[in-house]
This record gives sequence, structure tokens and C-alpha cells, in this order.
Amino acid sequence: MENKRNIKQMMNTLMLVLIVIAVAIIFSVLNPSFATKTNIMNIVRQVSVNGILAVGMTLVCLTGGIDLSVGSILGYAGIWTATWAQSDKMPVPVIFVLAVLVGLLMGLVNGYFVSYWKAPAFAVTLAMLTAGRGLTYIHCGGKPVSQLSAPFLAIGKANIGGILPAPTLFLAIVFIFFSLLLSKFKIGRYIYAVGGNEQAAMVSGINVKFVTMMVYVFSGICCGIAAFVHTSRVSAGLAPAGDGYELDAIAATVIGGTSLAGGSGKLWGTLLGVLLLGMVNTGLDLLNVNSFYQKVAKGLIILGAVLLDSKRSN
Repeated sequence: MENKRNIKQMMNTLMLVLIVIAVAIIFSVLNPSFATKTNIMNIVRQVSVNGILAVGMTLVCLTGGIDLSVGSILGYAGIWTATWAQSDKMPVPVIFVLAVLVGLLMGLVNGYFVSYWKAPAFAVTLAMLTAGRGLTYIHCGGKPVSQLSAPFLAIGKANIGGILPAPTLFLAIVFIFFSLLLSKFKIGRYIYAVGGNEQAAMVSGINVKFVTMMVYVFSGICCGIAAFVHTSRVSAGLAPAGDGYELDAIAATVIGGTSLAGGSGKLWGTLLGVLLLGMVNTGLDLLNVNSFYQKVAKGLIILGAVLLDSKRSN
């Protein structure tokens, strides 16, 4: 049974790889500038923030949960990140740690109420989405927090070795860390077990409440990292930052093959889902397609992924 499931996941991943390649070829034919090195690096840089959020979202969805607050947590952690980055005396590593702590604490609140109060994840994270956005506007009064230190701003614009954008390096580290966590550590196996059958996981001695809480903490950590990268990229702390990002993160997760029912999915698929969305967005921009039609196209892609997930689950 386990081998059959792994083969099925491999086939789904292979199919997604072929779709990504096909989309890249189509856009390259329609607009040759799509396949240029500059545009490819631009896509890779742009998808980094959503990729980091989507990794956290995948962990939550593997337990059968959902996190609608990732965009607001990014916004709140981002506005604090910008505030700290205004000081030249604040070391960049310290700013990074503080941003992660803000995300961690907000994720902990989500996880506590979902796991120990048995409150619906949809309702809890929706409340955090609203409260987090409100706290962000209270902190900055709706005004951008700018004039950030040069060392901090360099993070979002730097290229490692003159090739790899620094934001992509953050995504790679997050992806590798949580991939190892899922495959090499007990809590990773517990996450799949809780999503597959919560009652069976509880009977087998797994602390279901703790595992459930931790996936929201992990999601919050990813939000803090994404906030640090995003703030550096846009060179300011913006009150609306992260607005709607939860939808893209959920979309990438579902497109990547993670079941919304829990228990099934791989981070490789999520990464491909993030890349596919980024390619579609950039490709349609290059073709001068109206942004309204772009939203329709993205909605159809998400619907197709959800229907495919429903078919797989049944």
C-alpha cells in the first residue's frame, strides 16, 4: 500500500514537471523574452516569498488544517522588521531572528487555539488574518516605514555568486530544512500520521495536540522569514504587505498535490506549484494580458487543482 502511494505521488510530481515545462515552452514561443536569463532570474526572485509561505502552508495542510493568516502575519512581522531596520546599529542577523520570533508567536497563538481548544482552523486563522492586519495598521498608522539601513536592503537585491538571487537562497534553505524535518525526524512522520488518521495517531501514542500546534508554529516561522525577505525586497514596511498572499500559498500547495484532507503531499510538489504560478503570472504580464483576466486564469488553475485533489481523495 505504501509503495503504491509513493509511486502515485511520483507520477503526480512527474506530471506536474511536464506541465511546468510545457508552460515554459508555450510562453517562450509566444514571447521569446520569457526564456531570457534576466526573466528567469526575475521569476525565481519573485516566487521566493510565496514559496516560503507555501512551505509552511503545506505542513499545515498535511495535518488536514488550513492557515488563512499567513499574509497578515507576513504584514505584521514585516512592519516590525522595517521598524528595526531603520536603525543602522541593529545587526541584520538580529533583525532576522526578531522577525522570525514575531511570526513564531503569532503561529503559536493559532496553533494553541486550533489544537488545545479544538477550534476550527478556518475560524481561528481567519480571526488572526483580521487581527493581524489591524495590528499592522495600528503600528504604522497606514504609512510606509522607509529609510531602512543599507545592509538590510542589500539582502533583497543581492545575487549569490552573481547568479542566484539572495531571496531564492532563503527559499532553498527553508525548503531543505523542512524537507529533512518531514523525512528524517519523528515529528515529520507524526505530521503525516495526524493528517492521515488523527484517531489512529492518538491511539498509537502520538501527541496529536502538540503536533497540530507545531505545524502552525512552523507556518508562523515561515511567515517571519518571508516577511524579512519581502521587506528587504520592496525596501519598506508596507501596511498592505501580504494582502491576499494566503490564496497564492494555498494555490501552490494544492497545485503541488498536497491533499486538503491531510496525510498526503510532498514539498517538491509545492515548489513546482509555486514555480508554475510564478511562470503564469510573468508570462501573462509579458503578453500584456489584462490583470483581471490573469485572476480568472489563476482561479481556473486553482479550481482544476482542487478538482484533481478531490478525485484523488475519492
